[in-house]
Amino acid sequence: MERRTIGATALEVGAVGLGCMPMHWAYTASERHGEQSLRTIHAALDAGTTLLDTADMYGPFTNELLVGRVLRERRADAFVSTKCGLLVGEQHIVANGRPGYVKRACDASLRRLQTDVIDLYQLHRPDPEVPVEETWGAMAELVSAGKVRALGWCAIGARARRRTATRTATPRAGSGSGSGSGMYDATIAQLERVQQIFPVSCVQAELSVWSREALEALVPWCTSRGVGLLAAMPLGNGFLSGTLTPGQGFEPEDLRARHPRFTAEMMAANQPIVAGLRRVARRHDASPAQVALAWVLAQGRHVVPVPGTKKPWWAVQNATAAELRLTGADFAEIAELPPATGSWD
Repeated sequence: MERRTIGATALEVGAVGLGCMPMHWAYTASERHGEQSLRTIHAALDAGTTLLDTADMYGPFTNELLVGRVLRERRADAFVSTKCGLLVGEQHIVANGRPGYVKRACDASLRRLQTDVIDLYQLHRPDPEVPVEETWGAMAELVSAGKVRALGWCAIGARARRRTATRTATPRAGSGSGSGSGMYDATIAQLERVQQIFPVSCVQAELSVWSREALEALVPWCTSRGVGLLAAMPLGNGFLSGTLTPGQGFEPEDLRARHPRFTAEMMAANQPIVAGLRRVARRHDASPAQVALAWVLAQGRHVVPVPGTKKPWWAVQNATAAELRLTGADFAEIAELPPATGSWD
């Protein structure tokens, strides 16, 4: 697989990563697909994927334990990214950015992952009760201690955080980067602050054919500073694969069962997007999912899509999307697809 070099520390990873979250969080019961998930990670590594993206909160903890079983055998084949900063309770998920907690969380992740160093350690979400400089400073100390190679910032959920902020404060005119939506203004402002303490190697944010807001300001910010962009949910939670049927229903623990874009009405309304991807795919003897990933890959050499799956077949198919080269006509057709209908959060 093609390799991409990202971040100030010149991290080298396969062009398509593997999101391990669906194996234990948000989509399915945690213990139902254990052995299948192990085969999926191995299949991805065999196909040239190197970046395995997990977090301590997935499970919680069981996802890191699963990845650790693979790393024990194939550490040299993998680039492991995990996250800290969120605690899962019975009713709520809360942020914790206290320096002492961050250091303890890193040690716990190292044990679960069965490795002596984490390649990329991401802040899952800043703690509103702790100055972000304190949290980032503690993470930088982990690099100095040799426990972490590079630091990243997770901007997933920026929509919800921005919505909460606008309830209590009026946005300052001309703030952020001047993007139309301003969705990532607060994120960019925080990134600028922590960059003064220790380099940000990667930012993880939503980016897909039906979720393009990151292209307005966040991707250009990363491009101008040599920061990598890990594209989360590049297949739109599976919708862009073309395998979901309107009204099919989802298991109660699946986040899509409560997601506004996955009601039968919204899924039907958004079928023209999948139809357009299928038209492009037919010209390349490819799948809609591969076209969707190739589109993300084309957004910059520093962009690495991280599709999540728990099935070996999908891991291999996603990996081969790195070989697909879209034409100018393909990009023009995708650009003309209608915007997605329905709230995203």
